Amino acid sequence: MKKNLTKLIALGIMMIGFSASSFAQTDVKTATASANATIITPITITKVNDLNFGNIVATTTGGTVVLSPASARTELGVQLSAVSGTVSAASFTVTGQSGYAYTVTLPADGYAIKTGGGTAPETMTLTSFTSNSTGTLTGGTQTLSVGATLNVVANQTAGVYTNATGFDVSVNYN
Repeated sequence: MKKNLTKLIALGIMMIGFSASSFAQTDVKTATASANATIITPITITKVNDLNFGNIVATTTGGTVVLSPASARTELGVQLSAVSGTVSAASFTVTGQSGYAYTVTLPADGYAIKTGGGTAPETMTLTSFTSNSTGTLTGGTQTLSVGATLNVVANQTAGVYTNATGFDVSVNYN
């Protein structure tokens, strides 16, 4: 009986060994992947020139002056002075990764410029901001020009109109 029990235990151990080795012989395949990242040049924008509509003669009806991104002025209802003064679209230098596309965010309509105390006849608003952007950085740099429409009220008070805080133009990669 003792001999049979020993044979049974030996047989049991052999069976466990066979079953463990049969489970260990699975067909495992392995593939290896690598991780990559490319850091690109950050996009930046730097102001070169401020937006300047030049000299304008107020009228009894008021009107608008449109300044294009190419610094061309057109008036409606107001008169452009024979002495134009400084006329320039706002301009910025955009730099970043060459060949990359980007979007431009222009100010919302209603940006105010003021003279004196800022009461109604001493305020004008800017609307319809436009830019010349192609939205692609060729060679890593682009000049971005911005124009707008200046809204002049009837009998606008004479003075230099400005806003010390300026307006924001933003760029961002697509």
